[in-house]
Amino acid sequence: MKKKLLLSVCLLSASLMAQEPESPKHRRIDTQIGIYTDVMRMLDVFYVDTLNYEKLTTSAIVATLAELDPYTVYIPKENKEDLKLMTKGEYGGIGSVITQRGDSIILSDPYEGKPAQRAGLKAGDVLLKVDGVNVKGKTVSEVSELLRGVPHEVIRLKVKRPNVKQALHFEFERENIHLDPITYYGVIAPKMGYVMLSDFTEHAATAFKEAVQEMVKKDSINTLVIDLRGNGGGLIDEAVKIVSYFTPRNTQVVSVKGKHPASERVYKTLTEPYFSDMRLAVLVNSGSASASEIVAGAFQDLDRGVLLGERTFGKGLVQNIRAVGSDGSSMKLTTGKYYIPSGRCIQAIDYSNRDEDGSVGVIPDSLTNEFKTQSGRIVRDGGGVSPDVVLKDREDINIAYHLYMQHMFFDFATDYAHQHTSIPSPDTFEVSEEMFRAFEQYVYEKNFTYTTHTEKYLKELREWAEYEGLDSVASKEFAALEAKLRPDVKAELQLHRADIEMLMADEIINRYYYKKGVVEYRVRTDEYILKAKEVLQDEKQYKDILTSKKR
Repeated sequence: MKKKLLLSVCLLSASLMAQEPESPKHRRIDTQIGIYTDVMRMLDVFYVDTLNYEKLTTSAIVATLAELDPYTVYIPKENKEDLKLMTKGEYGGIGSVITQRGDSIILSDPYEGKPAQRAGLKAGDVLLKVDGVNVKGKTVSEVSELLRGVPHEVIRLKVKRPNVKQALHFEFERENIHLDPITYYGVIAPKMGYVMLSDFTEHAATAFKEAVQEMVKKDSINTLVIDLRGNGGGLIDEAVKIVSYFTPRNTQVVSVKGKHPASERVYKTLTEPYFSDMRLAVLVNSGSASASEIVAGAFQDLDRGVLLGERTFGKGLVQNIRAVGSDGSSMKLTTGKYYIPSGRCIQAIDYSNRDEDGSVGVIPDSLTNEFKTQSGRIVRDGGGVSPDVVLKDREDINIAYHLYMQHMFFDFATDYAHQHTSIPSPDTFEVSEEMFRAFEQYVYEKNFTYTTHTEKYLKELREWAEYEGLDSVASKEFAALEAKLRPDVKAELQLHRADIEMLMADEIINRYYYKKGVVEYRVRTDEYILKAKEVLQDEKQYKDILTSKKR
């Protein structure tokens, strides 16, 4: 009965919109709607307590859509700001990321130039009250709702700043916060540009084009690195526009096929290219999804650029946003799959089975189909886009990971920024010996300790040994192994100093130069970018990759 009730809610909107004559399918829909109505009326008459019918219906819809793909979701009217952020990259608020630590909410990343940062709020500030409402013990979601609101509406915040005795009060106006899709752009080598694109929200393509044009005009760049790592996608039209800047007019970029004829569409470039001769390197990883995969996949299929990195996420499903009901609610609905120029679909074979990060796992060639790029290179479907040059992010976990998870870098940077009014620019910044020693001392003073995953598994193994009566047989060995595996914090800090310095630099630079500064610092040592520079600077290697028939 519960499943029928949930199903009826999901199908209600479709039934009301359908204009075709009565059919067996529509009679089934009507039957399910009738069951739902009967259940609600019976609850109204006989259930012992008062019911919230709106909440029950929302829960039923959400549960129903959860039975489908991960991207078909219900957006109730109270979450309309989420919808705005999803499509336009903007919302009404203060312009800061917040995080939860225990029962406190902390400003972790005020955006440069946004109301919170201009008002003087800083990373590390602990929120106490929002418009008089005590936020202690509230969740990030609950506090986000309090912070968001109508642009130009006054907001009043009370915060506790580390190293400052008295609580601080701030009063300023909310604004329509537009998130810049370009995290950073700049010249990284003679005549070589770099653009990190964070999403494909409205006007992302125009911002991208203007960034590249500026580098062409000022620095005469003729090669470009496009960084799509971690870019979760967005609007197809924006992706097509970006491809159009580099490929001839009327080039097919992507086609969409769905059950309903209205869902089918072919996207082609509509303008002549701005940068027709520019050599391209595109960086991708398992976080590159949807529109990112359209851009990366189209460049690969058209042999227009070299892809470097990891296999992409594998999201080849297309969503449309449609209004449901009369109260302003919406539904993001999967209506089709997209196919890039070679004819392959990037959607994972089975989107319900993925790696821990949500991306596609390794798929054997026997389960995939072979396609060819414009020059005849072999490529495959089955989920995601496989790069031409495979690079791997490091997966080992060392003390730097545990320092990060226990907020040591964040808290040290907060203290450091309180004591230092400025630091060198990101392109010259280095973690000095004095700075590293200060961090070491900070870690010791905080009595930092951690337990490795190996220790946890060893403890579990010992418990099983005790359960099976084997602990006495191997007690000495267990004790010796435990002693060996116990972390030596002082030694580990030195052993993994390079990783620690990088994460220290990220947090410290972010306090002064924000996200753009962090990326500007990272481009000097990022292995993906260094490899992309190598490929772009070696014209023979670049051409060999784009013409090789081997995969």
